[in-house]
Amino acid sequence: MNSVSQNIKNKLGVLNPLHLEVVNESHRHSVPDNAETHFKVVIVSENFVELGRVPRHQQINKLLAEELEGPVHALSIHAFTPEEWYRRNGQVPDPPNCISK
Repeated sequence: MNSVSQNIKNKLGVLNPLHLEVVNESHRHSVPDNAETHFKVVIVSENFVELGRVPRHQQINKLLAEELEGPVHALSIHAFTPEEWYRRNGQVPDPPNCISK
């Protein structure tokens, strides 16, 4: 059985990402050890060129509907076109720690 992280990667593969990071950030939250409930997705795709931020997020949320209904409690999405990604020098802000254990 695949991990939640691997399932997310597999499903987002249909967007033909030039860059894809799926980061399990569960350890930053008050959840059991080895949980897979909080994720950050950084994805760069040509598919986003004609889309604004909300439609990009909607597309990703639709692809991950099963995970969002089940094990995934929180999903941080950073979706960029290649041009946007290069302008940002491949950087996204670090999230704050939500709750310390």
